[in-house]
Amino acid sequence: MNADKEKWVLLMALSIIWGSSFILIKKSLDHFSPYQVGALRVLIAGIILMPVALSKYKLFPKRHLKWLILAAVTGNFIPMFLFPIAEKEVSSSIAGIINSMMPIFVIIVGSLIWKFETTRQQILGTLISFTGVCLLAFGGDGEGGSFKVVPILLLLAATLCYAISTTTVKSRLMEVSSTVLSAFVFAFILFLPSVTALAFTGFFNDFSFTEDNMTGLMFVSLLSVFGTGLAMMMNYRLLKVSSPLFASTVTLLMPIVAIGWGFLDGEKLSVMQLAGAGIIIAGLIFLRSKPKITDRKTD
Repeated sequence: MNADKEKWVLLMALSIIWGSSFILIKKSLDHFSPYQVGALRVLIAGIILMPVALSKYKLFPKRHLKWLILAAVTGNFIPMFLFPIAEKEVSSSIAGIINSMMPIFVIIVGSLIWKFETTRQQILGTLISFTGVCLLAFGGDGEGGSFKVVPILLLLAATLCYAISTTTVKSRLMEVSSTVLSAFVFAFILFLPSVTALAFTGFFNDFSFTEDNMTGLMFVSLLSVFGTGLAMMMNYRLLKVSSPLFASTVTLLMPIVAIGWGFLDGEKLSVMQLAGAGIIIAGLIFLRSKPKITDRKTD
């Protein structure tokens, strides 16, 4: 499969996987606290990827350690806690919608830090899609149409973190394979912090093998295996065959999936939200051209 076809296949697959993550977070919150959901999500991914990390430890990019830590913390640790905390106050659909801000943050972070250049066509496509995001946001959130400032700010902060991680990976970590990079992030960099965070929540003292806890663990495990481990491998691969801006457009399709799951779970869906979803897809056709990238050569 050539790179152009591969990037679109990865984009669609990631949209489905990550778009389903918000409903899994919501279901996990019925059984665990937001901090436990975040820590378990990272920890389970680390346990699963540990064999890969140990078998490939010689490939650990020591000279890029600071960039690996930055990408891990901003892309795979902080947001894992911010999303569950926010979803205690807003619907899973709205969480998916706010996450669609990522392409905007990628443009800002890429321009200010990494000197990425984007074409007018890409910017136009992003703005068109963001118009659709606005329609989704104001088309009803399943909670009576009310918006709370703090959870929205938390979601925006998480989305900014994703943008920082994405641009860092593209600029400094492309020499590491997608699978190995994911393994190092979860098994080496974030394993101990996730265990520590889980311990502070009292999880290890309070957990028992009840039906409620096992059901919650099932939801978190699905979230971790597919929405974290597998998805991050696919995302790193997408960054290899495309640009950071193109890779970030997965967040423009995710709300459609998130709203669909929310609708099945009893969340409200309006005509305006459907219109917004259509506009988001229309905006993606303007994102086919590749941005010119000028990287700094110094570490």
